[in-house]
Amino acid sequence: MPLGSGNGHRPPAGLLALSDGADGPAEPGVPPLALFGREDRADRIVALCERAAALGLMPGLGLAEARARFPHVDYRPMDAAADRRLLEAVADWCDRYTPLVALDGTEGLLLDLSGASHLFGGVAALRDDLLARLRAQGFAAEAVVAAHPGTARACVGLRETQALVPAGGERAAVEGLPAGPALRLAPEEAGRLHRLGLRRVGDLLALPRAGLQRRFGPDLARRLDEATGAARRPIAPRRPVAMLIRERRLFEPVSLTEDILRLVSHLAARLCETLAERGEGLREAELALFRVDGHVERMSVRTGTPLRDPARIARLFAERLKMADEEIDAGFGFDLLRLSVLAADAMAERQEELAGEGPRPAEDLGALIDRLGTRLGEAAVFALSGEDRHRPEAAQRPAAPFGAASMGLSADLAPRPLRLFARPEAVEATAEVPDGPIRQFRWRRAFYRVGRIEGPERIAPEWWRGDTGAERDYFRVEDEAGRRYWLFREGAGPGAPSGWFLHGLFA
Repeated sequence: MPLGSGNGHRPPAGLLALSDGADGPAEPGVPPLALFGREDRADRIVALCERAAALGLMPGLGLAEARARFPHVDYRPMDAAADRRLLEAVADWCDRYTPLVALDGTEGLLLDLSGASHLFGGVAALRDDLLARLRAQGFAAEAVVAAHPGTARACVGLRETQALVPAGGERAAVEGLPAGPALRLAPEEAGRLHRLGLRRVGDLLALPRAGLQRRFGPDLARRLDEATGAARRPIAPRRPVAMLIRERRLFEPVSLTEDILRLVSHLAARLCETLAERGEGLREAELALFRVDGHVERMSVRTGTPLRDPARIARLFAERLKMADEEIDAGFGFDLLRLSVLAADAMAERQEELAGEGPRPAEDLGALIDRLGTRLGEAAVFALSGEDRHRPEAAQRPAAPFGAASMGLSADLAPRPLRLFARPEAVEATAEVPDGPIRQFRWRRAFYRVGRIEGPERIAPEWWRGDTGAERDYFRVEDEAGRRYWLFREGAGPGAPSGWFLHGLFA
């Protein structure tokens, strides 16, 4: 993963490259390892450990020939999905250095160190700390720090490069590098340049710019500009950048929920101070727990209204931790806790009660909704927002508890049932005379006698929306036991069934 150090005008960028294992003595009885994959309709070696490389095994060699020449090597198929998951896990862990982490191909990461390097004593100290921690986890990693992402990307993984490229020294740092690996060229294009005697990046830089683009295309010229710092290579962080971040690095790791919540309360108080200065309230927050072995646990909470109360924020995360207690493995403990604000809204200051009697009823309701949403899931807690539709099943839609445009129903409508079925259910109804009031009906194999009936309320189809169904006549029906139902009779219509249907239940 290249890392980058910058000057006052350009943000630092960094690149880190990972290999299959850490350098060091081999475990007794463990054979050298080589991975193979399908290339050009044949199985070929794609990756190998240091011991396999020392034997003379090389990437690109056919699997059959490799097995014949080196029978004692452990050959295993490459798992691209597992490699991707591992790289993403390392990227999560790198968030401890900067929130701007991007994937770079299949073996590297790109970090933007703007405003972060001073927290570690400078870019050199940050790089050394990062590499030391990765090697302690069993990775063989290399890192290059440069002012431009393209420069760091070109230099990483090449032995003849320097670890820290000073600002303004980008061209000098890449001129002597082999063109193919430094510019990440395809093997065919790299071979073409080699046959033409253009083996180094400096050979390409010496060519006239117009002739270079005309002969090799604009992509090669763009790569050259990015490598020399003449053009900026954008970084696309894999996670959204938080609005505000507060974190606590610990000398002694913690693993108990009580200790985690105490630190969360402290971080929430610091965040709320900043939110108050900005006149905003929290709407979504994320807690990241960095384990000492590199694993990262993340959990987030959302609020129905802007929130700036550290105690309530801590209670929401307490609910989340209670739900995830069996899923979170603290391992040897967490040595870094980070609380981030992912979304916030404007929150005006307001006069509290002079008596200081505590939260108002609306605040109590908001706290209850937030806790229920955290414990049960956001989809389980919602309000209903009115829609300008005729059909009852389309007259309302779920909305955020405090975000619904209109709560309840319009005053000019007849009473509606507390429970409305998503789809009306057919019933067998019997009347004394045709088209007269029903006296009994059968629903879900149960028989009901009608005590009272009120209606009808006619609801016509929405023909302007393409609704070709028939008109519905709704009735409020009460059986002899006092249970109340909402039934409708639908007349024959094009493409629509006819008969009686149960659409809802009253309280």
